Amino acid sequence: MFGATKRSDSTESPTEVQDSYVQNGDPLAELPKTRWERLMPAMACGSGLFSDGYINNVIGSVSVMLGKIYGKEYTNSPSQQNISAITFAGTVLGQLIFGYTSDKWSRSGSLLASTCILVIFAALGAGSYGYHGSIQGMFAALTAYRFLVGIGIGGEYPAGSVACSEATGELKSGSRNRWFIMFTNVAIDWGFVIGAFIPYLLVVICTEKHLRAAWRISLGLGVVPPLILLYLRLKLKEPEEFTRESMKHVKIPYKLVLKHYWFRLAIVSMIWFIYDFSVYSFGIYSAKIIDTIIGETASMATSFGWNTVVNLFYIPGAMLGSIFSDKVGPRLALAIGVTLQGLVGFLMAGLYPTLSQPQNIAGFAVVYGIFLSLGELGPGDNIGLVASKTCATGVRGQYYAIAAATGKIGAFVGTYVFPYIEKAGGKGTNASAQYPFYVSSALCIFTAGLVFLLPHIGQDTITAEDIKFRAYLEEQGWDTSQLGLKKGETLESQAGVTEAESTKE
Repeated sequence: MFGATKRSDSTESPTEVQDSYVQNGDPLAELPKTRWERLMPAMACGSGLFSDGYINNVIGSVSVMLGKIYGKEYTNSPSQQNISAITFAGTVLGQLIFGYTSDKWSRSGSLLASTCILVIFAALGAGSYGYHGSIQGMFAALTAYRFLVGIGIGGEYPAGSVACSEATGELKSGSRNRWFIMFTNVAIDWGFVIGAFIPYLLVVICTEKHLRAAWRISLGLGVVPPLILLYLRLKLKEPEEFTRESMKHVKIPYKLVLKHYWFRLAIVSMIWFIYDFSVYSFGIYSAKIIDTIIGETASMATSFGWNTVVNLFYIPGAMLGSIFSDKVGPRLALAIGVTLQGLVGFLMAGLYPTLSQPQNIAGFAVVYGIFLSLGELGPGDNIGLVASKTCATGVRGQYYAIAAATGKIGAFVGTYVFPYIEKAGGKGTNASAQYPFYVSSALCIFTAGLVFLLPHIGQDTITAEDIKFRAYLEEQGWDTSQLGLKKGETLESQAGVTEAESTKE
């Protein structure tokens, strides 16, 4: 069941087969597959996070359009905040649900389910309608659909990213981190860019006289990426590593799992929480730069255009970080990225009174762009890698889901905490913009220290971690021959098949 791909000696025992697997630390890379056959599963699994970036970012522009169309009926109602924030709640729920199903049901099945949810509720969101044409009813419908589409987005994390990390195990050693990052974090970042660009383009085409069409089309186009992926995902098979190591048909020994992984999970979750918590403050300077450049009388199209430019700041760091992660490893790349980001953050906060002057806005924008790129080069690119490679395959979906959900909670908490930090600096003062960045920059440095509490993460860490976890379970008296059992299969029937194959040979 779990040995070399082919037996060469009919007298070889199951123990010897397992030993040969342990000695070959990179068995998946030797599977007879073409380059496309290796890349396609990783792309199909990970690229769904593009929808996360698009759907989460496009709603900011859509909210501006709704405010322009419906005025105080929208801006003075709870809907303005709910429509933007409710997706977070759906995402957390989706992460936890699909984290469990991806381990106990199917990686590919969970991906298909989350993709269908994305398609259905992204489409319904674009067609939101209130009873008898009620405006508040339409806002309520849009809020509900945003929550449900968030569940689909949440499924992309534990099902998609975890399956992507396992699929990259079949790629050439030395390039695995790069491809994982390209298909996950770089995809998210491009989703953010396109999520800013599409509303800009539609406002230019439709003009501000036809914003009702623009906001619905903006949301409706969110259906396209998951529809494309649906075709690829219909062809997906379970990752080889999951087939070998899953606990889908046995009772997971949660006490043993927690005993072994609780500390790592706590550290990874804390890093993700701090990163997403701090992201709120990063947008403060973005608003200042845009307001200074375009002024208060700029058109909606101009504002959306500059929003697209700001989102492009993320791309260089994400792209370069994918290569950097392969060179130095995810742990060191994350630590270096957040350290440099923290230092640049302290610099910007300290020089904010000077940088924020209109005559210095070009330099401010460049420094801010470097700051955002460093965030992607470090935690943006590598937090998913760290979460997916510090745990065994059998419980990876749930481990990743808890860490990712903690991060989303951090983002939600940040939106409520940072306004108080701004207020502490005094309304309209430089300190109100400096304090949040001092806090975030200090947290960046703290995060760099947390990273080194995690184990080394190499190119073959997924396979190596599974071997170590097997050894741990055996030490605790848990029968590891249960790993990888198929539906309806028992240890007795599996032993009978193995014996029959040996006799036949």
